[in-house]
Amino acid sequence: MTAAPDFNLLDDETERPPRRGFSPGSAVVLVGILVMAAVVGLALARQKQTQPSAGAAPEFTLTTFDGDTLSLSDLRGQVVVLNFWASWCRPCYEEAPLLQSVWERYQDRGVVIVGVAYADVEGSSRAFIDQFGLTFPNGADSQTRISDAYNISGVPETFIIDQEGNIARFIYA
Repeated sequence: MTAAPDFNLLDDETERPPRRGFSPGSAVVLVGILVMAAVVGLALARQKQTQPSAGAAPEFTLTTFDGDTLSLSDLRGQVVVLNFWASWCRPCYEEAPLLQSVWERYQDRGVVIVGVAYADVEGSSRAFIDQFGLTFPNGADSQTRISDAYNISGVPETFIIDQEGNIARFIYA
């Protein structure tokens, strides 16, 4: 019979030094986990935020597709219907003719409708405006500053802002 091999290849003199710190691979994995946790945390925090439904409406400045510039503060004294829409939004196709009808009926009575194209391609936005014959001011929110200020979560969403600049009502489809 042969003797069993000795699997204890390390004796006391050749013991490995204890490992200290993270290996480069472990550090990369840890950083990745921390980044993912931060992203998930921000998404959860954003979900808890809601659109403003009362109080002062966030100020904005919009350049219309006609090249005009308008600010919410310029519209003080009028009721402002601030509508966020997009050409790729199917419910917006139903809402557009209604908004145009309200505009035609109330524009001379101190009501202003302002359309904000959210995350849309300018050519598609212009085609949408032409398709529905929209004559109220519309402009692109290409950097989403206005939609972020109003914390919209989708389109269409509409804010009714009173003559003093306060949100009177929030409407979503």
